[in-house]
Amino acid sequence: MLGTVKAIEAHLMRDGLVHRYDSSVSDDALPPGEVAFIACSFWLADNLILQGRVDEGRALFERLLGLRNDVGLLSEQYDVGESRLLGNFPQALSHLAIIGTACNLDRAPGPARRRAGCRPAG
Repeated sequence: MLGTVKAIEAHLMRDGLVHRYDSSVSDDALPPGEVAFIACSFWLADNLILQGRVDEGRALFERLLGLRNDVGLLSEQYDVGESRLLGNFPQALSHLAIIGTACNLDRAPGPARRRAGCRPAG
């Protein structure tokens, strides 16, 4: 997963959020310009937390929370350049991802690190 996260950060992260894929190299028959996929960004935060990069994971989590609308809902995607939510709305997958990341932050360093025999930080 360390290598996968590095690859995601290098190839799929733009303006601090994660895209599902690079639309410039994928023939998906959609108009160009894929924007950030909110659930993927939460999943990156999860992996950062589980890798012990808790501060980075928390910062991404808090940034994603800041994208919610006035009643706390998220869509499927976010256009950083236009500062707007796009795609299916509201998006259950985005909201499930909030819960998963919040749980990982709450139990950081978490069960994965305990199983690996690591000691809690701090």
